[in-house]
Order: sequence, then C-alpha cells, then structure tokens
Amino acid sequence: MMAKPHLSLYLAAPRGFCAGVDRAIKIVEMALLKWGAPVYVRHEIVHNKFVVDNLKDQGAIFIDEIDECPDDRPVIFSAHGVPKSVPNAATARNMIFVDATCPLVSKVHIEAERHSQNGFQIIMIGHEGHPETIGTMGQLPEGEVLLVETEADVALASVRDPNNLAYITQTTLSVDDTASIVAALKYRFPAIIGPHKEDICYATTNRQEAVKAIAPLSDALLVVGAPNSSNSKRLVEVAARAGCGYTQLVQRSADIDWRALSGIKSIGITAGASAPDILIQEVVDAFSEHYTVAIETVQTAQENVSFKVPKILREPI
Repeated sequence: MMAKPHLSLYLAAPRGFCAGVDRAIKIVEMALLKWGAPVYVRHEIVHNKFVVDNLKDQGAIFIDEIDECPDDRPVIFSAHGVPKSVPNAATARNMIFVDATCPLVSKVHIEAERHSQNGFQIIMIGHEGHPETIGTMGQLPEGEVLLVETEADVALASVRDPNNLAYITQTTLSVDDTASIVAALKYRFPAIIGPHKEDICYATTNRQEAVKAIAPLSDALLVVGAPNSSNSKRLVEVAARAGCGYTQLVQRSADIDWRALSGIKSIGITAGASAPDILIQEVVDAFSEHYTVAIETVQTAQENVSFKVPKILREPI
C-alpha cells in the first residue's frame, strides 16, 4: 500500500460561527421548545443549508414573506435583519414574532435612523439584493438611503445635499474593499459623517485577519461556507489577495476538487460565520483520508462575545 503524501494543514482561528449566528439558531430552537412546531422563519435564519435543514427537521418552516405564515403561529425574522414594513405587518395581524436580527446589524439600523432624524441623507456601502442591505435600507423611507457597491458607484451617486450626508456599511464586507470606498466617499463628499465605530462586525474582521495570516503559508485555501453567504465569499477574495494561488468555497467535503489540489504540500482551512464546526471537521477529516496531515492552528484573535436572546423567549407563556 502506498504511503499517503504529507500535508501541512493550517486551521484559521477564529473561524466558523459568530455570536450573532449562534444567537439566531438558539432563538429558533427556543421558539420550538416554547410554542411547539411549527414555527415559521422568514428567509434562511443564517446562510447555511446544513443549519437550515437541521432546523427544518426540528419543525421550523422557512418562508419568503410573512403572508405565508398563519396568524396563530410564531414567526422569526432572520439574523440579517428586515425592513420596518415586516414587523409592522406582523403587529397589524397581532402575530407573535421574534426578531433574530444580529445586534450588530441592529446597531447599524439605529445609526441610520439617528442620522436621518438629524437631517442627513445616507449612503450605504453594501451588496445589492443581500437581505442585510434590504433590511437596513428598509428602516427609512425610499430615497433616504442610497446604495453604493464600488468606487465607481460613488462617482455616480446623485445626492440631495453634499453637506448633509452620512455613510453606513453592511456588516459582512471586505475590510480592505470598504476602506477604499470610504476613501472615495470622503474625497468626493468631504463633509460626509461616518460611524463612531466601524460597522463591519468583529467576526467578519477577525476571520479576514486570520485568513491573511494563513494564506501566504498555504498552496491552496478552502473556505467552508454557503455560496449565498457574503462573509464567506469575502474570505475567498481576501485569501486570493493575500497571496494564496488557489482558493475555493466549499459547502461540504463532497465539494472539494481533489484534482485541483493535486501536488499541494500545504492547505489553509477557514469557515464563514454561519458554518458549523461539524462541517469544518468533515473537511479536515477528508484531508486526513487523503494525506498524512500535520494540523497547525493559527490564532490571530480571541473571541468571547455573546448576545442575549430576546426577552419574549425568556418569559413563560
């Protein structure tokens, strides 16, 4: 029997679940315990098929809009946040609803409202069509929040008054890309006001920093995550930019392209903020079947953040 080739495996830390994702999943599980199945969830609670399927097995029903939910069953809003119109519609129907919006996304919502009350038009740096962007822009009336995705968009932005502007950002963007767009905004609109503290969340920043640390050590780098997960896709881009020759997003070990990895001596592995440990371990185990693996964890930050679940779940029925 041929000896397995040696492989250095660099495991990024932090990786995987963040506090907001952890809380959102816990909210669905606690809602099922409190009210029994079915509990309805508007949109994927987090962007991960494995997590969503697991919650479906426990009795969660995922819907696109709350008009698909009966009046007498609880509905949960996803971690990405929702436009104001959604809780307003639920309230009008006297529904029980639980908001699983990540507190760091809620912070951006509050910021947008505060700027608007102070008479500022807002420019949001984000990805068009992403649920978080839709939710944040939906906190204010149409036209109060303009979306830019690139520096080119900044050049074309048509604003009401260049002296009364503020900017906010989606929480899951590339730190480096966002910095260049912010620079373009400040150059074109010198009076623009920014957030007191970075909108990009700690987990996004930490996972990107860890990838920058392992990318130069790795012949190839895999990001465990979903194709609709913004923060996972950003990790792929960050790895490529940090000098890794081959980067791939994989949902499960079955997605690994072994032919593309032929001849590698080192692999980096990380995971987006909505990918559970079990899937990361599955990918690591797959490499152990193909190679004699030496695993090294490369830690660039410690995380000890946790968020409380909403009060409605802590109260008795």
